[in-house]
Amino acid sequence: MFPLSAVLFPGAPLPLRVFEPRYRQLVADIMTSDREFGVVLIARGSEVGGGDQRHSTGTIATVEALSEIEGGQFALLARGTQRFRVKRWLAEDPYPRAEVERVREDLGDASAPHVERALASLRHARALLSELHDTPPLPVDMDLPTGSPAELFDTQWKLCMLTPFEAFDRQRLLEAGSVIERLMLLESLCDDLAEDVATILARGERGENL
Repeated sequence: MFPLSAVLFPGAPLPLRVFEPRYRQLVADIMTSDREFGVVLIARGSEVGGGDQRHSTGTIATVEALSEIEGGQFALLARGTQRFRVKRWLAEDPYPRAEVERVREDLGDASAPHVERALASLRHARALLSELHDTPPLPVDMDLPTGSPAELFDTQWKLCMLTPFEAFDRQRLLEAGSVIERLMLLESLCDDLAEDVATILARGERGENL
């Protein structure tokens, strides 16, 4: 297990620089087996030193590339593959370990229109944020296929990756019980964000006119 201060979604790349001795040992161990490790969001505490509190829903990551750099450190590129839930935490010997169960994904009644509505809300929120110079708008020609269940699964995670949210709300998306719940939550969070940003922009405009 690799607790981090960021949320990893299935399909997302995860570049890591591994320097703590316990996590260097983790990398050495997984490279002799299935190259998999679990990523969970730290709820409280720090990535370095231990003693952190962690969320119980995370994502399995698979190492795609690995290189050793100065001082015995590792630079690796992993990718999220599947969600899991922690059943119980085990002794940290020498790195965090847990007994987990993989989560079977549920499409529910999700369909292309749900993706389209979530995308429209996300596009609107990012467009407003771009006026604050915080986040660039979404490209016009994005490839987000929804013709098959597999494509819909991939696309909903791509939308999650593009959200400009802090880790807490991204964790809420990761924990959603089904695809349709996740898309509806994403739409709602984007609409709330857009409303807040629009208020900030309007106040700024009024201030300039005074």
